[in-house]
Amino acid sequence: MSRRAKTAVYGVLCLLALPFLFPTWWMVTSSLKPVGDIFAFPPTLWPTDVSFDAYAKAFELQPFARQYVNSMYIAALVTIGTLAVSSLAGYAFARIRFKGANAWFVVILVGLLIPSEVTIVPLFKMFDAWGMVDTHWPLILVPILGAPSVLATFIMRQFFLALPGELEEAAKVDGLGRFAIFRLIALPLARPALGAVAIFTFLHSWNLYLEPIVFLSSSEMFTLPQALTQFVDAYGGPMWDIQLSAASLTALPVLVVFVIAQRQFIEGLAHTGLKG
Repeated sequence: MSRRAKTAVYGVLCLLALPFLFPTWWMVTSSLKPVGDIFAFPPTLWPTDVSFDAYAKAFELQPFARQYVNSMYIAALVTIGTLAVSSLAGYAFARIRFKGANAWFVVILVGLLIPSEVTIVPLFKMFDAWGMVDTHWPLILVPILGAPSVLATFIMRQFFLALPGELEEAAKVDGLGRFAIFRLIALPLARPALGAVAIFTFLHSWNLYLEPIVFLSSSEMFTLPQALTQFVDAYGGPMWDIQLSAASLTALPVLVVFVIAQRQFIEGLAHTGLKG
């Protein structure tokens, strides 16, 4: 393409991106405005009087720093656990021949068809009997062993199916066992798929809302989606400037994770095979 054609294409893409970028821009800039300017008409695209008071109040009105740490470490543990479970299970279903493998895989995929709302009451009773209500264990164990891990297992299986069988045969000739082949050959080649799984797993855990409402009752144990609903005034009305500042801080880790791993995310979903 000529330089003029590339400029035209990028110009069109920038225009198409505006509807997706504007809500984020409005959220961040409005968090820096006084409350009276947020819904001013005509609206302003940049605050005339920049103020960070709303960010400070977000940490004063409730233990927002603790809630931020809660979401961070829960999302990290869920991502690591899901990567471990899905990579092992995906490799087993793709490369190991055992009786009923396809049938078992179909049974596992059925888990994707069951809404989380259907299983939330039995899960609550189970974790309540184990004394884990108002702890973070349900928010860690359920995603790792539930539907998000099933989707991750499917992605990993499809990626491992595309690996040439000659790689394993050469490794067996060199004396490597099954786990060594997985750890030294298959897993390093699966970095694009692992990146894709890591991003959507982290995002799912970070945005989890129903389960924290059901399992958590102490403000110190809240995660960020649940904490955002607590910024209300004495009459139950939303404190817009504080909610927007807290939402801006909440969106930051997701953007950072995606920017870092976006290449692996795209390659993992494309499943284009191996590069020479």
